[in-house]
Amino acid sequence: MAPRLDFSDWWAKDTRKGGTPVVVKMENPNYSVVEIEGPDSAFRPVDKTRGRKNAKQVTWVLLLKAHRAVGCLTWLATLFWSLLGSIKKRLSFTHPLGSERLGRDRWLFSAIKLFLAVSLVILGFEIVAYFRGWHYFENHIPTSTLEIQSLLHLVYVGWLELRADYIAPMIKALSKFCIVLFLIQSVDRLILCLGCFWIKYKKIKPRFDEEPFRDDDAEGCGYAYPMVLVQIPMCNEREVYEQSISAVCQLDWPKDRILVQVLDDSNDESIQQLIKAEVARWSQKGVNIIYRHRLVRTGYKAGNLKSAMSCDYVEAYEFVAIFDADFQPNPDFLKLTVPHFKDNPELGLVQARWTFVNKDENLLTRLQNINLCFHFEVEQQVSGVFLNFFGFNGTAGVWRIKALEESGGWLERTTVEDMDIAVRAHLHGWKFIYLNDVKVLCEVPESYEAYKKQQHRWHSGPMQLFRLCLGAILTSKIAIWKKANLILLFFLLRKLILPFYSFTLFCIILPLTMFVPEAELPVWVICYIPVFMSFLNLLPSPKSFPFIVPYLLFENTMSVTKFNAMVSGLFQLGSSYEWIVTKKAGRSSESDLLSMTEKETVNKKSQLLRGVSDSELLEMNQLEEQKQKKPVKKTNKIFHKELALAFLLLTAALRSLLAAQGVHFYFLLFQGVTFLLVGLDLIGEQMS
Repeated sequence: MAPRLDFSDWWAKDTRKGGTPVVVKMENPNYSVVEIEGPDSAFRPVDKTRGRKNAKQVTWVLLLKAHRAVGCLTWLATLFWSLLGSIKKRLSFTHPLGSERLGRDRWLFSAIKLFLAVSLVILGFEIVAYFRGWHYFENHIPTSTLEIQSLLHLVYVGWLELRADYIAPMIKALSKFCIVLFLIQSVDRLILCLGCFWIKYKKIKPRFDEEPFRDDDAEGCGYAYPMVLVQIPMCNEREVYEQSISAVCQLDWPKDRILVQVLDDSNDESIQQLIKAEVARWSQKGVNIIYRHRLVRTGYKAGNLKSAMSCDYVEAYEFVAIFDADFQPNPDFLKLTVPHFKDNPELGLVQARWTFVNKDENLLTRLQNINLCFHFEVEQQVSGVFLNFFGFNGTAGVWRIKALEESGGWLERTTVEDMDIAVRAHLHGWKFIYLNDVKVLCEVPESYEAYKKQQHRWHSGPMQLFRLCLGAILTSKIAIWKKANLILLFFLLRKLILPFYSFTLFCIILPLTMFVPEAELPVWVICYIPVFMSFLNLLPSPKSFPFIVPYLLFENTMSVTKFNAMVSGLFQLGSSYEWIVTKKAGRSSESDLLSMTEKETVNKKSQLLRGVSDSELLEMNQLEEQKQKKPVKKTNKIFHKELALAFLLLTAALRSLLAAQGVHFYFLLFQGVTFLLVGLDLIGEQMS
């Protein structure tokens, strides 16, 4: 019988210390009873071996931890080496002048370089003071010459006095001013979100009769449907002209009540021939479509639209729908928008929402989708419901031609002709409707260079327009609260204050406060409120919540471009009237349109080539070859302002590390890295 050990009494008691006798009883009499002085006394020879094993185990644990630490350091080194490799590759394939001309907006770049140089000098003083123990002078400035140790120490003490008495008060005053603007803009953003929630809760949206038009027979159809003019302005749109013309030509509207104008401002003859051929194809299919090309191309898009509206046949049309070259409306677009004008003579504009076919293409397109979703879902919808006014988006909208004519028509005085006509129509008493449920496919820029140029135009134009129409707003006959909304909210708060405080507070004041701790910004300014505002911005696009941190950092990075554009437009600098067509990739999710185009290629060619001469056939074949040519590859650029700010922020992060400021250090570090990535054009579509 095997021995049975009875530990019940021992288990119920507390563990005894060494020296207490322990008796082990066994039921089998063949075994002797052993009295042990302590629980480990009988195993002392084994205890030595066990101790040696524990030491080995500790050694192995330490080696394992060291291996993990080395692995982490190796990973960081690999990441850093990859970043250096990307930088080296970017520098070797980059034009020496970058994407910006040296003579344009040089003042901002020079100011940032000056800040960087001063920060580096101050950082040198701070490092010397840190290692020599002078950093305690932040709270005590010596007044006795006996405390001065050297000439460098004397210079450092002079810097402390200058910092505390003169620099800190100025930075504090400017930071308080920016914080007040930040809080006002945050309250405005919060009110807009609450208004959007109220619209969702009450299910408020513009409605019309279910059957506004009679379509029981051909005569009734022709009598009820109004005459609609559809315009497609474009300029060198090789990638997207075909899909936009195809989508517009398939709008569900009586053929004799619609006219499509393709307004081509291209200066490339090969593109002109391609667009002409596409218009001819749809004309052969019975679509009422015409091609129009200006000989004198002035005024950019506004001049193009103004020239098209001067045609004599436009007088027969009541409404005009406008689509940019990359927009693809659904066939029922006109049936969802035009009926709102019926029995509503004060309505001048119906605006539809944009949706983006390439929103998940890369990180840059995802971040743009967050901004634009908030703009349409919140800003446009709330303004349309509660104010009957918002800025026209320039496309995917239907205008009453009478409203355009009474408001002065298209003017060429700014690069935001859509906002210009919207403000003037509002001053003449016309109302607007925004349809959040009617969506039109389009593209967002996939490269940072294209996105930056687009944002420069979108933020310089409003300031230029504000200077031009301020007098008209003040002398108009609209209500005072409408004037206040236009001046204070529409222009100043959302177009001027937002880029001003964003750039000044987070890109200039924050890094400077690292060298002037007397003016340090509180944590809630650089952390809590920005995160909360970013959270509100992401509400219309909940799938983008994992990108909240990149979104916050990237928005601060874009504040450089927006601030520069705002100043250019406000003071009429050279780049304020610069119009560069945003490059598109020609992406489309309308697979049915593409497949239908492929299936009908033979039929279209046979219909188009009937009765043509050999020379015309040769020309058509050349056009097909031009369409199949691959576009010339471009190289990525280096953006000097972003790079300069990257080094400024990283320098401030190093100073913050010396002072152990926690959140400030992490924010400056990540923001500086973001500026570095953007400055090297490592975000968005990568060129070769």
